[in-house]
Amino acid sequence: MHRFVISTLIQARRVIVIVAGFTVLLIGIALIVLPGPATLVIPLGLAILATEFVWAGRLLVRFKHKTRQLKDAISRKVPGDRRENSRPS
Repeated sequence: MHRFVISTLIQARRVIVIVAGFTVLLIGIALIVLPGPATLVIPLGLAILATEFVWAGRLLVRFKHKTRQLKDAISRKVPGDRRENSRPS
């Protein structure tokens, strides 16, 4: 009986994590077209799902990599940026 309760609790936790992760992810996807911080909500949903799914962890790493690339590209284009890798004015 004890083993059955433990197994049921583990499965219930897993279902809750999956439902919460997909809900947050879907809200983030909706925020792409609606006003809101989609770039914060989508990685949060992926982070929740990454606790259960390897594919979500891979997408999260890819999202972080692309975000860094975008940030670097923007920082190179901003005039007046005083970082050492920017062009002199």
